[in-house]
Amino acid sequence: MKETMNNNFGTEEKVLVTAIDHGFGNMKTVNTCFKTGVVAYDSEPTFKNNLLIYQGRYFKIGEGHKEFIADKIQDEDYYILTLAAIAREMNIRKVYSAKVHIAAGLPLTWVREQRESFRKYLLQNEAVDFSYNGKDYHVQFVGADVFPQGFAAVANRLGEFSGVNMLADIGNGTMNVMYINDRMPQEQKCYTEKFGVNQCMLAVKENLMKQFGVAADESVIERVFRFGTAEISERFLASIRQTATAYVQGIFRKLREHEYNPELMRLFVVGGGACLIRNFSEYDPKRVIINDDVCAAAKGYETMAKRKLTKAGIAVW
Repeated sequence: MKETMNNNFGTEEKVLVTAIDHGFGNMKTVNTCFKTGVVAYDSEPTFKNNLLIYQGRYFKIGEGHKEFIADKIQDEDYYILTLAAIAREMNIRKVYSAKVHIAAGLPLTWVREQRESFRKYLLQNEAVDFSYNGKDYHVQFVGADVFPQGFAAVANRLGEFSGVNMLADIGNGTMNVMYINDRMPQEQKCYTEKFGVNQCMLAVKENLMKQFGVAADESVIERVFRFGTAEISERFLASIRQTATAYVQGIFRKLREHEYNPELMRLFVVGGGACLIRNFSEYDPKRVIINDDVCAAAKGYETMAKRKLTKAGIAVW
C-alpha cells in the first residue's frame, strides 16, 4: 500500500521553490543527483525501485540513457524526470502535497530562444498526482523560472569576479562559456559548444574497443573521470587516462578559440566536467578556480528564484 502523508506544518500557504538542473547525463536538485534516464512500461515492472507512476503508466527513473537533443521539450522524458526530481526534494522535507515553483535553466545561448517554450513545457499541467517510490504526491504548479545555466552556478560569488574572467560550465552534453568582467556578465560573449563529458565517454569506449576489444561499463569510466583512478587493471586505466587527458586538452583548445589567455584572465570551471580538469590537466590554482559541486547550478537557480519571489511578496520555503 502506498504511503500518503500530508503537509501539516504551517507551510501550506508558502511556495516550495524546487530547483532542477536538467542535465543530459544527470538530473540535479539542490540535494540530489540521479541519472537522466527514463524507461516507460505499460504494466508494472518486476523491480519497483525508482518507479514513478503517472497517468496509469510506469516509469523507471535513472535507467536507460538519454541521448543529446538540442530541444528538451521534444518528448515527455524531461517532464517525467522533473516530477521525479520534485518528489525527491519533497520527500527530503517529508512533505507530500505542496504548491511548487520550479527554478530551472538552459545553456547560455539557448535561453533567449527556448526560455518560454521550456517554461510552458514545465507548466503543462496546473496540478498533478503521481507516486514515486511507493509514496503519493500532489503538486500544484504556481510558476517557473528559467535561468542561464552556467551563470547560475556562480551567481552567489560575483564579488570574486573582478577584472576579466571566463566561466566554463562543462556538462554532459555541452560546454557553455561566458565572460564575466568586473562582476558583470557579458551577454555578447556567451558560447555553447557540443563538447560535453559524453564526448570524452564515447572516445574512451571507442579506444578501449580498438586497443583491447573490450566494452567497459560506463560506471567504471565515470569513476576514473571523477577520482582519476579505479579498481581495474593498469593497462585499461592508462588508456582511459590518456583519452581523458586528450579530451581536456581539447577543452582548453576550445577555450582558446574564444580568446582564453591565462595571463590576461582567470578561468572559473563548474559542472560535472570540472573533475576532468582537476584530474587530467596541469593548471595554476590561482588562475583556474574549480567548483566540481554538481549541484551548484541548481543551488544558484534556487537562490535567484527565491530572491525574485520574495521581492514580489510571495512567501517561500
